[in-house]
Amino acid sequence: MAVPTSDPDYPPPTGTTLDVEAEEEGLRLDHFLVRKMPSCSRARLQRWIKAGLVQVNQEERQPHYHMRKGDRVAVSPPEVQRWHLAPEPIPLKILYEDEDLLALNKPPGLTVHPGAGQSSGTLVNALLHHCPDLGGIGDVQRPGLVHRLDKDTSGVMVVAKTERAHQALIKQFKNRQVDKRYLALVWGRFSENQGEIEEEIGRHPTQRHKMAVTSRRGRPAATSWRRLQEYPGPFSWLELKLHTGRTHQIRVHLSSLGHPVVGDKIYGAGDRRLLVLPPELTELRPLVRRQALHAWKLRLKHPCRDFELDLEAPLPEDLQKILDFLEQQRL
Repeated sequence: MAVPTSDPDYPPPTGTTLDVEAEEEGLRLDHFLVRKMPSCSRARLQRWIKAGLVQVNQEERQPHYHMRKGDRVAVSPPEVQRWHLAPEPIPLKILYEDEDLLALNKPPGLTVHPGAGQSSGTLVNALLHHCPDLGGIGDVQRPGLVHRLDKDTSGVMVVAKTERAHQALIKQFKNRQVDKRYLALVWGRFSENQGEIEEEIGRHPTQRHKMAVTSRRGRPAATSWRRLQEYPGPFSWLELKLHTGRTHQIRVHLSSLGHPVVGDKIYGAGDRRLLVLPPELTELRPLVRRQALHAWKLRLKHPCRDFELDLEAPLPEDLQKILDFLEQQRL
């Protein structure tokens, strides 16, 4: 089994044997390994456990197995196969940066990390050029990343530059300690000024590339919304707050209300819905080139220092042009 990596602290592909002491009794297996192998992330160790690369007393166990005094844990790290992610001089709009992290305003159309069919031209390639030491921080295909935005969503993102910052930021996102605010132009009008959407989100039962509101294997998801303005169309300009971080959460939740994000090709009919606009709004069609969704603000605690960061990404030019046009129609 080969696992791609660029982590200089990655353990060599030789066996490691660990004995459980009295003070370690009761720890979960994955927590025990994190304590014993601090250079490895918990997520990585959990993958090894599930892949059968970790045995307790010569038996495979689950990550939640509770250790007993005298247990002997054998760890067989997978063979190292290095990724070659090329740094690329793609311009970045830096909002804040220090030795531990950076925050940037991601432009629309930029894929965040390499994946199937794309190994270049991503935000990760740009980050590796800007921060040559970023390789090995977190996931080897997603160095430094602690969250992501869809390709056609613009806005603020935060990236860890050290392992300490990476672990601390992941913990904040997981524990819902990060205040995440978005702006979106959606179809239709609301009868109220604000509201909450609490619907479980899971994989779509038949279209596997999509997510859907579903109670079958769905996970709890909560989104708050507040109306900022109404426009002819009809359209509504919303501020949204994410209380959870499910894939496509805002897009799925708004679509489930019958108010999909304008320009959303997966959950909102994309350009097709723009074809039935009244004559006075036809000039809007060429302005909508992607989903009108922007990650506006992030508020979080600095992962290594004692202060909070208030990060704000200015509205990109394409969305501003849309709002300017609609504002003229409203007056």
